[in-house]
Amino acid sequence: MYEFNFNRPASIADALTAIADADDGQFMAGGQTMIPVLKQRLAMPSDVVELANIDDLKGIAVDGGTVTIGAMTPHSEVHNSLEVADAIPALADLAGMIGDPHVRNRGTIGGSVANNDPAADYPAAVVGLGATVVTDRREIAGDDFFVDLFETALVEGELITAVRFPLPDKAAYMKFPNPASRYAIVGVFVSQSNGDVRVAVTGAGPCVFREVAMETALAADFSADAVAGISVSGDDFNNDIHASAEYRAHLVTVMAKRAVIKAG
Repeated sequence: MYEFNFNRPASIADALTAIADADDGQFMAGGQTMIPVLKQRLAMPSDVVELANIDDLKGIAVDGGTVTIGAMTPHSEVHNSLEVADAIPALADLAGMIGDPHVRNRGTIGGSVANNDPAADYPAAVVGLGATVVTDRREIAGDDFFVDLFETALVEGELITAVRFPLPDKAAYMKFPNPASRYAIVGVFVSQSNGDVRVAVTGAGPCVFREVAMETALAADFSADAVAGISVSGDDFNNDIHASAEYRAHLVTVMAKRAVIKAG
């Protein structure tokens, strides 16, 4: 690691002040991505602002038609929450598919969403449920939040405080995981709410995206048969040692079918 200043504030205000005062500061949530990047000397921040001691960034609240999850809430807590399981079972299910027990106990929803790894699971839930990302400055619709590979709508110094999910009528997430990392080679989140259908795909492209053709088909007939014949173009998909772009395109249809069956 390179030398840096380490800050551990106890409030959101102190965290924002620490970032504002730093020459090149970075927030750290669970550290599941940032610590390896620092150890490999791929990042050289002047200051690291750890968020673990900020209680206002933690917790789960179900109120009316929404589930609000604090940015520093770990995946394991979402997975094991009876409130989440009752309100949005698919969200609790997705959280339990992330990584291994170590990752689920240390990694956080805010860190995952802010990092926007192309194979991360939570972005699929944010877009697939039409969630809202809440920051210290504003509220950002999930459809507008994820921009490109490891790029989001966040501006310098902006801090995610929570993610707010509306309750769907039905929803499910299915993924084809990398057997080592458990990252999604392809993951598909499907939801239906008041006739509105969303199909969000992660792992296939540079970042999460909606598959509009499938949404249209499912709006008319919410069944696996409705998407079975839809071929997805892999022209802009990831192509690496884990899977070719063509195979990922095939998996989008397969995972979508399984998600619809699971949701129904």
